[in-house]
Amino acid sequence: MSPTEKHTLEIDSVELAFGERKILAGVYLLAETGGVTAILGRNGCGKSCLMKILSGSLKAGFCSMRIDGKWHRQFTEKEVRYLPQHTFIPGWLRLERVLDDFGLQREELERWFPVFEPLRGSRIRELSGGEQRILECFIVLRSPTQFVLLDEPFSQIAPLHVATLQALIQQEKATKGILLTDHMYRHVTGIADRLYVMADGQAYPCENDEDLIRRGYLNHL
Repeated sequence: MSPTEKHTLEIDSVELAFGERKILAGVYLLAETGGVTAILGRNGCGKSCLMKILSGSLKAGFCSMRIDGKWHRQFTEKEVRYLPQHTFIPGWLRLERVLDDFGLQREELERWFPVFEPLRGSRIRELSGGEQRILECFIVLRSPTQFVLLDEPFSQIAPLHVATLQALIQQEKATKGILLTDHMYRHVTGIADRLYVMADGQAYPCENDEDLIRRGYLNHL
């Protein structure tokens, strides 16, 4: 996609309940290409559920999903790619096979993350949890798609690599819309162009830390 092309992803009127427990109640959220949209919220507030609904891996009681105003029952991989919290690459595959399957070059991965240079020929199960997470983030972010959903992308990643992953996200947002959530909120707010906080089954737009306190996400500055 050309950086001059702008696209919007919207989801609204999202209703989700597990038995008597209501998780989402009329949520509205907007993400745009050329920007990073971040979702914050306390554990159990429904952030991951919302991501799963957008990815098609969880069915909402009701919701409306649109790209550029056009309604979709489910998005294709050319429209949306999803990084779940759990690992999704089979452990028996070798690193080079995984990159080749996704049309990516090992040299490109190593330029961004030199930690993979001594891991050539390794099977995925031989990588550390942090290395697997970096690889999965790299694959999803570099995929040819309009929007990328990242659920806890910084989980298990060493501080040394967080800044590099943030730089990769900033590069990819030039041609994609990035929607992410993470409990490491400073990693999130540092790169977010639009910010929501989830509370009481809703997603509230936020401008600053004071808004996060007002919505109950932060106790104090």
